[in-house]
Amino acid sequence: MHPMLNIAIRAARNAGKVIVRAFEEPNKIEVQQKGSNDLVTNIDKDAEAVIRDSILKSYPDHCIVGEELGEHKGSNTDYQWIIDPIDGTANFVKGIPHFAVSIALKIKGRLDQAVIYDPIRGELFTASRGQGAQLNNKRLRVSKANELMGTILATSFPNKHKHHLEAYTKSFQALFTQTADMRRAGSTALDLAYVAAGRVDGFYAIGLKPWETIAGQLIVKEAGGLLMDFAGGNNFNESGNLVCGFPKLSQAIVKELRPHLTDTLLR
Repeated sequence: MHPMLNIAIRAARNAGKVIVRAFEEPNKIEVQQKGSNDLVTNIDKDAEAVIRDSILKSYPDHCIVGEELGEHKGSNTDYQWIIDPIDGTANFVKGIPHFAVSIALKIKGRLDQAVIYDPIRGELFTASRGQGAQLNNKRLRVSKANELMGTILATSFPNKHKHHLEAYTKSFQALFTQTADMRRAGSTALDLAYVAAGRVDGFYAIGLKPWETIAGQLIVKEAGGLLMDFAGGNNFNESGNLVCGFPKLSQAIVKELRPHLTDTLLR
């Protein structure tokens, strides 16, 4: 196993202990509104601090970008860690046991290592560039569904981008009529991990943040999936609009989405 992946795993598990302890004592969770339909808790910040400390103990000169604590500018800019300490904070706050720690490492701008850790189920999704993806050390492969019929797709409602609701509703309807079912579980990181594991066949969403998807991107790719934006390109980190699944299924989703989306969403 890559030594930096080992550090990411250790950091995720350390954060998971903080998160589970708080989840079992909800009276200690302090919630703040940091934006429209966007929550943060003291536990998000505590978990991110634990992850930072775990990384910097081994790699004090690396750069770190976190959702809650911002940027740590290390002297070695070739290495950048991207952290989402609790992806699925709303679930966490409401006592819904579906959320994850997400940690990714870019080396010279390329995604190289990724961890998504579900501390409630003890499920550890990992990937190293060129080495495949694993769940608790067992190899992952995406579902081989290549058409929409019979599939289950995961999605995320545009609750922070409600001006896109009409386009989203039309695209949801178009996909829903052709699939077996749809899922909206509340953690994008786990949605992507579940695509990699073949638990859902594909995923699409509007307006995602990089720290929500970055680890999942590598895990899906290493499990044989294809990621694209709504125009079928690679602009998903800039646009926040993401589709993924088995390559032919991703293309089928994009083909179905495109007629229902505004020009803004296709950029």
